[in-house]
Formats: sequence, structure tokens, C-alpha cells
Amino acid sequence: MEYINHPLAVTTLAHMLVVIAVGIRVVMRRAAPGVAFAWLFLVVMLPVAGVLLYVLIGERRIGPERTHRLDSLLDSIGELNADGRWATLTQVDWSRHPSAAAGLHRLCCNVIGCPTVGGSDVALFSDAEEVLQAIARDIDSATAGVSMAFYIWNEGASADTVLEALIRAANRGISCRILVDALGARPWLRGKQPQRLRAAGVQVQPALPVGLLRSFVGRTDLRLHRKIVVIDDRLAWTGSMNLVDPRIFKQNAGVGEWVDAMVRLQGSVVAPLGSVVLGDWMVETGTPFKELAESAGLHRVAPLGTADIQVIPSGPGESGDGLLQMVLALINAARKELLLTTPYLVPDDSILRALRGAAGRGVKVTIIVPERVDAILARYASRSYFDDLLEVGINIVLYKKGLLHTKSVVVDASISMFGTVNFDMRSLWLNYEVSLFIYDPDFANRLRALQRSYIVDSRAIDAAEWAQRSNAHRLLENSLRLVSPLL
Repeated sequence: MEYINHPLAVTTLAHMLVVIAVGIRVVMRRAAPGVAFAWLFLVVMLPVAGVLLYVLIGERRIGPERTHRLDSLLDSIGELNADGRWATLTQVDWSRHPSAAAGLHRLCCNVIGCPTVGGSDVALFSDAEEVLQAIARDIDSATAGVSMAFYIWNEGASADTVLEALIRAANRGISCRILVDALGARPWLRGKQPQRLRAAGVQVQPALPVGLLRSFVGRTDLRLHRKIVVIDDRLAWTGSMNLVDPRIFKQNAGVGEWVDAMVRLQGSVVAPLGSVVLGDWMVETGTPFKELAESAGLHRVAPLGTADIQVIPSGPGESGDGLLQMVLALINAARKELLLTTPYLVPDDSILRALRGAAGRGVKVTIIVPERVDAILARYASRSYFDDLLEVGINIVLYKKGLLHTKSVVVDASISMFGTVNFDMRSLWLNYEVSLFIYDPDFANRLRALQRSYIVDSRAIDAAEWAQRSNAHRLLENSLRLVSPLL
């Protein structure tokens, strides 16, 4: 009894019980082995902080109310598909595409339930000023409604051009909805611009509110990372760019201007993209989806253009591991060339093996990442993967002219993935994202040309030189790699 009452013995016993309890919980939740071991490592090394972190962010808990609304959303979209309104939009001639495209389509239909729509026009934009001015012009042309979702909104410079266009639209009776992430857009939400918008009649809604009390209902680090603009039943925008002017956004972060790309879309793809942004509005506000879809005129969307596109919304409660399966299938489909851009490269084991496998079967794989990134933990964790990639002949180039924020993949100049998803576990598992799988060689070649322009402004990593970096750097990188599934 004396031994049991000794403070050290009590602490040791409590530590063991906590590790066992969390270990059982992790095992019963069937977490991926890398994620499970990362959590167990944290709990063993930091029992108090580790357990607290696990309670707060260890599981993809979204709460019963959000679960109910997501289920209702899926039912509502299923009803729209079932009543034949979009039947003409999903007619695709797969003989025009590589066999891998039809396989990706079937995979997505089976694991996520998102069919490809045929007949869309895709215009690629890579100049931020041009994007903001074009969005403002499109808002000025709106006749029925404007719906927007962004992770970050930052006032100042050309971003205010979009704000003024929204106010003009609301003043002429256009229904305008803005959904912004409660954390990503927190500084903006606390400023005066939301008040100006609401005074003009624009609906402004924070998404995924944060707070300690909310942690007991669901995770509060789940974020709305989408960037979508939908105008009437005619056109939409999406891509990697937040509603910011990069000339003034985060200029004290030491990474230069953020470099992004967006697409302006017309035709069939407006229907599924509109469903995503209106679905997000429904989940946050409880407004019936059918009412939102009718008011936005989504039933009137018609084909326009030659591109066939699959819109994939992903996030907790929406897609399971469907997006990861699509990414793996896309990488495995490559036969000649795979070009990839991402600001944050922290892959899980399956993606790492798929990339190495592609290089091993003779595919020319090039990964373009920024030389400097704003997230220091992700920066060093990312570098721990370079050895694995370089040793099989994968080209890694570091973009020098700012924080390259474009998220894109082009396979064999025929199939593209474009949208908001980074190649890290947060994007694939925790954020609410949107991805376009675009089956169109014309767009693939335009996106490939943009990627090649990034390479011109980059420096390639020399494998022999990289191998000479200090042991201190290796230790830091490999230590952060252990918790990379949590970043």
C-alpha cells in the first residue's frame, strides 16, 4: 500500500491507464495506422496535453445537428437527380476520353455519388487582379442570385471591387448570399465590411463557428476551405484563390505574394457547383435545399461547351475516403507524365507509394511546391518526404516568386484535377473542400502550360545536394513527420 500511495507510482499508473484508454478508443475507431500511432505517440510523450488534444481534435466529430442536415442535403440532391431534371447534363461520350477517365467517373459515382456532367466551358485565370475584376463584372451582370463561399475574405485593394459589386447587386434586388469560414475570415467578420453588406441586404453567414463549448458537440478545427462563386444559373468560379488581393494579403509573413489560379465555368458544371455552395448554406442555416435550388434556378442549367467535369465536394460526413481514392486512382492512371502543384505536401503513405510507383513504372513525375510556406510545421514535415521522392527520380522544384498556392494535377495532358485541395491530410480528411476532375485535353494543356510557367520560375532540388543537409535538419524534419497525419 505504501508503494501504491507513492506520488510517482500513482502518476505512472494514471499515465498507463490514460494511454490504454485512448489506445482502445483509437483502435475501436479504426483510425489509419499512421494517424493512430501519431496519436498514441503524443499521448505517451505528453499525457495531459495529448489526451486533451485527442478529445478536441482526435476524431472527425461533426455533431448530431450537422449530421442530420448533411443527411437531409444528400437526400435532397438525390431527389433532384432522381426526378430527371439533370438527366441531360449527365450524358457523356466516354469514347472521347482515355479509358482511365471512365474508370474515375465510375469510382466517384460508386464511392461518393457524384456523376460527371457533360458540356461545360472552362476558362483558366492566373492573374489575381484579373480574377477579382472579372468576378465583379459577373456579379454586375447577375439577374437572379449570387452565392459565394470562401475560406478567407480580406478587405482592401481590388478585393473591395467585389464587395462594391455585391452591394450594387443587392440594391437592385438580387439575392446575395456570402458564406465565409468563421476562423479563416475572423478578422474580416469583425470589421465594418460585413455590416455594410448586411445593411445593403446581402446575407453574410459564418460557417463552422469555433468555441470551447462547441468542442463538446463536434470538432471546432473543421474548416470550410472552399472557394466558390455561383451567379444565376449561368456561371461559376472556383479554384485556390481566397477573396483577397495578394498585393496586400499577409505581406508580413515573409513568403511573398500568394500565387493562385481560378477557373470561370459555364454550362452543365454550374448545377453541381451551385449544389455545393447552396448545400453549405443549408447546412449552416437550415434553409431547405429545394427552396434554395429553385430560387437559384439550378433546374434551368443547360450544357454549354465541350469539357466533361466531375465536381467532388469532400469533408467529414460527406465523402468518407472517396476523395483519397480518386486521387490515388488519378495518380495510378498516369502513363507518361504527371505534373502536380501544391503549397503543402504532407502525403499519407498511400499517396507517397502511388507517386513512387508512378515514377517506378516510367512516368515523368514533377512536383512543384513553394520555396517558402507560411506554415512552419508543414514546411519541415514536407521536406522529410523529399528523400523518398527524389530517390526514385521524381523531380521536385521549388517555386521562388511567392507562395505558390495553386492546387492542380495534370495526367498525360488529358485529365486534370483542380480546386481547393492540398496534398496533406488536413485537406483530405478534415477540411470541406471542392475538387474538379476535368476530362478535357484542351483544358489539360492550358493548365499544363501554367504549371510549366511555374517551373520556369523555380529551382530544381538536386538529389546529391539535398542528401548533404545537416543532421539537425533531418532530425527536425523526421520528428515532425511523426505527427504529419495530424497537421
